Amino acid sequence: MVDANAFIDEAIASIKSQVGNGKALIALSGGVDSSVCAILAHRALGDRLIPVYVDTGLMRKGETDRIREIFKFMNPHVADASDRFFAALKGVTDPEAKRKIVGEMFIRVFEDVVKGLEVDYLIQGTIYPDRIESEGGIKSHHNVGGLPSVTDFKGIIEPLQDLYKDEVRDVARALPLPEEISERMPFPGPGLSVRVIGEVTKEKVAVVREANAIVEQELVHQYKPWQCLAALLEKGTGVKGDNRCHGWIIAVRAVESRDAMTANHMELPWETLNKISSRITSEIPSVARVVYDITPKPPATIEFE
Repeated sequence: MVDANAFIDEAIASIKSQVGNGKALIALSGGVDSSVCAILAHRALGDRLIPVYVDTGLMRKGETDRIREIFKFMNPHVADASDRFFAALKGVTDPEAKRKIVGEMFIRVFEDVVKGLEVDYLIQGTIYPDRIESEGGIKSHHNVGGLPSVTDFKGIIEPLQDLYKDEVRDVARALPLPEEISERMPFPGPGLSVRVIGEVTKEKVAVVREANAIVEQELVHQYKPWQCLAALLEKGTGVKGDNRCHGWIIAVRAVESRDAMTANHMELPWETLNKISSRITSEIPSVARVVYDITPKPPATIEFE
């Protein structure tokens, strides 16, 4: 396990050394990884750090407003790029292609934000499992295998690249970051695009965003999963009222893990699963059925894509 306080001192010194007298952009998503990086970089660089949060249109319900509030002391730049992301993903169904598109689009938005500001470095919250999965061919994380080969930045700084998630949480607690951030569940960098099987559309994302919010409301505080989520699969036949419907199928997933390299499904009470199913099908009219995924990792991954 990492010595959190020693790591904080070393990371701040390393960021100062790498950036020198220049400026850096921090890719701030609001997850624990990027938040830890943002605090470390802010302590190292002060007003020479430019925090950028990209609203991709693929974020969780209420995410953008909440991140703007939590990090207002840094005065983050919030870039609304949702139209650009949906346009880039139009017609794309392959999960790896989605991840690479999202990874490149992030870089292009960052480049646009800092154009003319003489920012040489990009700081991002890549952690060790991201590198393992990307380099091992399991899936390309948007901030590793999904990065374009050519960027306007002189270099990319990854202070957390040798840490596992539980070690990052130890650093977050030592900083200290609020519990809302330090204990926050992982959320994929490509956002809800990898919780939609097939082509990503605004309609599908709106559906899975609402379903995901219901799952989190019912599970996070009571059961404290490593990660829980809703994914949109395809359409299936159902009955609502006295009428046949052809609606979306939502898969619910809740897992226990230590470092995200392996995971097991949570054995949730039937009454909890019934409540989730009832809420999703009644509160989201276009959903016809709900299923619960009990596949461990491996052979599955935690996310659906």
